[in-house]
Amino acid sequence: MTNESLNIINHSPNQHNQLINLHLYIGRAMKKQIIITVILLAATAIVTVLYFKNLNPPGTRNSLVMEAIPGNASIIFEFNNDKSFYEIFNGNQLFPAVVGKQKLDELDTLQQKLLLNPVLEKYFTGQNIYISFHPSNKNDVDLLLSISSSTGYDLSLPNQLTKQLNSDLTVTPLYNSGKQIYNIYIKQLKKSFYIFINEDNILQGSFSKQLIDQCTNYKIQKDKQSFVLLSEQQNTNSLANLYVNYQQLSILFNQLFKNKNTDIFRSFRLMPGLASLTLNYRTDALMFNGSTTIDHHKPPGYFNLFCYQEPVSNHLKDILPSTTAYCTSFSISDPIKFESNLAQSQTVSGLKKERETLFNQIKTETGINLQPAFRQLLGNEFAVVTTKYIEKFAIISVIDGSKLSLLLSGISKATSGNAGIFNYDQLPLFLLGDAFSNFKRPYFLIVDNYLVLANSPGELASYYDIYINRKFLTKNDNYNEFDNLLTEQSNVSFVFNFKNSMPILKRDMYPDIYDNIQKNEPGWKNFYALSCQLTAADKNFYTNLCIQLNSDSTLNKK
Repeated sequence: MTNESLNIINHSPNQHNQLINLHLYIGRAMKKQIIITVILLAATAIVTVLYFKNLNPPGTRNSLVMEAIPGNASIIFEFNNDKSFYEIFNGNQLFPAVVGKQKLDELDTLQQKLLLNPVLEKYFTGQNIYISFHPSNKNDVDLLLSISSSTGYDLSLPNQLTKQLNSDLTVTPLYNSGKQIYNIYIKQLKKSFYIFINEDNILQGSFSKQLIDQCTNYKIQKDKQSFVLLSEQQNTNSLANLYVNYQQLSILFNQLFKNKNTDIFRSFRLMPGLASLTLNYRTDALMFNGSTTIDHHKPPGYFNLFCYQEPVSNHLKDILPSTTAYCTSFSISDPIKFESNLAQSQTVSGLKKERETLFNQIKTETGINLQPAFRQLLGNEFAVVTTKYIEKFAIISVIDGSKLSLLLSGISKATSGNAGIFNYDQLPLFLLGDAFSNFKRPYFLIVDNYLVLANSPGELASYYDIYINRKFLTKNDNYNEFDNLLTEQSNVSFVFNFKNSMPILKRDMYPDIYDNIQKNEPGWKNFYALSCQLTAADKNFYTNLCIQLNSDSTLNKK
């Protein structure tokens, strides 16, 4: 036994009791301190979680706002509610021409009456504003404004607006599906603006009550991606952003076009892709660039074929007719890969049997194995062109026009010189893809190293005259100025000439929509052309969107 143990044993009873009490006191004190420490740590953790839950980082807030926008949106324009943005575009006529002066005047009034209102300004300053485009129950497009507040909104705000001195705002609470919305009547506009604030402190507003009702009933679908957000760094450094859901554009087009089969922008509207673009500032054009992300899990669109190619320099634009209304050009770096991907795509689309039957029939009747023979002569570019006279041409570059003439002579009937008509239906569709499906059994012309297709001899003769007499777009100074804004290489390039397209728009659009285009000042008629270019990059597309004013437009001189 140790000396220490002996000392304890030899203590008197009184000393022994004091020692036991001391041990008990220390034990109770330590236990109490441990409990207090645990409670403090738990409280700190709870406060931290709650703080960061309410103070979401900017990227999270942007994501929450985008997710709250109803899923029928096709386009979202995002910008920061900062004085510098408004100063940059003060007096600029680009946005009024695109959106329409009336709608922009309404948005300007909203800015003055709500965003800059002393009661509301602190909630909105420096926040990102999202303006989304939605189908209306009329032949029109409704706009939805969405904006978040990381600090939350005071529930008494609507009443404060009404009580303001000399206020021309009247606020009336309404309910939809048990959720409160507010009808803010703006006397200056003589119309109501409806707002809804959701549980994430996101305010949504529109002149359409139907659209706000959609917001109150909209359930966020976490497993469905309607738009691809820019990275936080890109968002912070950009002047403004544009988000596009291509497959939702058909819903938008149905609001504007009575012709539901219009081929304007058709292949874009069938593409399972989402674009995220940033704005580059110019006084004479709206230019966006960024990326289009393809959803490879969805049924492929025609454009999917080109994301597997390498970028190619564009040359077919040099022989486009001066009367071109709109044109879609395609460029491939690897014809073998293109043919293989096209066959796979048509198999997925249920066209495999029809495709094989056609080529087997040609081989049996003529001895020509058309697919490999045509592929060996196919150049790097092909295009579909529509003119203001509603003529439609296909222009295909080939490696050797003479050899192609010999090949086609076995599957066609000659009409004159290097012209003829195919003996079989749907050859352009199965050789080049969906964009050429309008040419069922076309007439064709081989001129130099180009194969030209048309649905009538008259159209074919028209293009021959254009080609021989050099009546090309490149002779137009406006076009060359516009072309200088475009990239030299791409895999898909769409060009829309506004002036030349007016006869087609008059035929295909609802009369009131077309009348507005003609009457609005500024408006679409003030633009020269629009272009959207897709350049393959890692099975997706780098994307350039450009819309330029007429060089002689009065808007361009302001």
